[in-house]
Amino acid sequence: MSREKHIVGFRVGRETYGVPITSLHEIVRVPEITAVPDAPDYLEGVINLRGKIVSVVDLRKRFGKPSAGLDRRSRILVVEHRGRLAGMIVDSASEVLKIPENDIEAAPAMMQAGGLDCVTGLGKYKGRLIILLDIGKVLAAREGVNEPRPSSRTVCSAG
Repeated sequence: MSREKHIVGFRVGRETYGVPITSLHEIVRVPEITAVPDAPDYLEGVINLRGKIVSVVDLRKRFGKPSAGLDRRSRILVVEHRGRLAGMIVDSASEVLKIPENDIEAAPAMMQAGGLDCVTGLGKYKGRLIILLDIGKVLAAREGVNEPRPSSRTVCSAG
């Protein structure tokens, strides 16, 4: 019997991404976000989630995609990372995907070498590819984030 990974699927742009369900705390609608001075451009600010202050990262900006603005399907995935909560704004959150482990392939070496070190693998699910992410690397602060970058193609490199 093959084992399955339980992945929370979400969309940013046209792509579907996934994170392990074990790292998900909850999914919420986008409330008012308080901006934080001198924060990197992808850090939208903070929210008050039932008395807890949660930093919120816009994954579109984090991944170097143009901002599309928020709509009624936009959500914040609240994840737990190193014992703290953090939020990630996504275009929409889909469902829990059960992907057999033998349908998950390691990220191609070209992705790793190209600065996409937050991609842990690619899952095949009902004819689509799900890009599996390492939450820690997505949320890690990048060095030089306030400096203009020669290319916005460096997506997840944590330093």
